[in-house]
Amino acid sequence: MIKLSGITPSGEVHLGNYLGAIRRWALHSGPDDLYFVSNMHAMTVKHSPERLRHLTDHQLAVLLAAGVPQEQLFVQADLIREHMTLTWLLECTCTFGEARRMIQFKEKSQGSASVRLGLLTYPVLMAADILLHGTAQVPVGEDQRQHVELARTLARRFNTDYGEVFVVPEAVLPEAGARVRDLTDPSRKMSKSSSEANGIVYVLDPPDVVRRKFQRAVTDSRNEVRYAPEDQPGVANLLDILAACQDTTPERAAESVGSYRELKEAVAEAVLATITPVRERAIHLLESRTELSHIRRQGAERARTRSERRLSEAIALAGLA
Repeated sequence: MIKLSGITPSGEVHLGNYLGAIRRWALHSGPDDLYFVSNMHAMTVKHSPERLRHLTDHQLAVLLAAGVPQEQLFVQADLIREHMTLTWLLECTCTFGEARRMIQFKEKSQGSASVRLGLLTYPVLMAADILLHGTAQVPVGEDQRQHVELARTLARRFNTDYGEVFVVPEAVLPEAGARVRDLTDPSRKMSKSSSEANGIVYVLDPPDVVRRKFQRAVTDSRNEVRYAPEDQPGVANLLDILAACQDTTPERAAESVGSYRELKEAVAEAVLATITPVRERAIHLLESRTELSHIRRQGAERARTRSERRLSEAIALAGLA
């Protein structure tokens, strides 16, 4: 049973990405699971081509360095012909009303006089990602569940109208990963799109930068180390991070430190112990381009072989061959 997960290169990989998803992919990957860098999804807003190339390589390197199996990994745009061919078939299966009802399109287009068409149609591209590879399960949060429902609708409609070719996927809740909040504003999650760099710990940050960011992390005036997310969100965030790195509970993590200074130092050192091997391996891959390029080509070849028969059948069933 194929399970597909993707990560969009809209920014550099941060601690929340790593502890929340990437580490789990590396440690608990099933033999049929697939992972991809969804770089085509990063084009729904104005972007820098050079930065997109950089972030695509950056994310691929971090995934590999974290231990995500390279034989289960590929880059979306390395199969751009396959993905875009199927996207067109599915766009001709989807209705305008179905695309327009997507919640994320409504939210991101609200109040804007100029909305790129890709913002409307990218859920169809996401459906193509899912259906092209024979995906049976898609781990997603509530914000993406509607898009998987669209993929299910389009798979059923295509199968009914033209012939059985697509697996009808289902959305599944991902295993709970660490909930990492912004260090400067624990009311929001750590995000690649945040404008406040001091609140985000990036996987490739040098050790001195990581320590400085944790030293400046928001706490409160109580100087009481206890796990109380409602009353002490900043402290709770640091304890969540410490617990995730030490594979324990936030409550137990709180017992090991006596002051906010000790807590910040302990979290910084635990984070560095966790991400330093990933950082060093990723930097090596990015600096020695040959290995990264070779792995990327191999991933594309495997993904193309895996999807070739399904796409050819869909093209033929639609009357194009």
